[in-house]
Amino acid sequence: MLQYLILELEMVFSWLNLLAKLGFSNITGIDYSPSAIQLSGSIIEKEGLSNIKLKVEDFLNLSTKLTGFHICIDKGTFDAISLNPDNALEKRKQYVKSLSRVLKVKGFFLITSCNWTKEELLNEFSEGFQLFEELPTPKFSFGGRSGNSVAALVFQKT
Repeated sequence: MLQYLILELEMVFSWLNLLAKLGFSNITGIDYSPSAIQLSGSIIEKEGLSNIKLKVEDFLNLSTKLTGFHICIDKGTFDAISLNPDNALEKRKQYVKSLSRVLKVKGFFLITSCNWTKEELLNEFSEGFQLFEELPTPKFSFGGRSGNSVAALVFQKT
């Protein structure tokens, strides 16, 4: 049975609900905010989704119990950490260390970012991770140039 660790700062529920309804089990969602966990817990209970575990955890200061996951999904946590005005570079490095600790070797890390380009994310996760796939995202054109407003990448732990 696979374990899933879902990372979201503001509301851990969005991916959890979808994965549980698709039949995945042994899913774990974390958030540093007890009120976000409480809100998500009440929604999960109302939906009858018993295969989801919620934990109050700070991803930069994890407990030793969170290890051995096959998949980790981030839809905003790395962006939020990156915007922290208090030593963002060190916090990004700690994020990568925490990610490496929770994922099994050959585990997958899915990240969606509106603040980082593909190239920048490749650089940030160059130690211990390799690009597995770039997911399609909406494109825009302006002034004769095309680009993406969002980067969505799948990395694999090496």
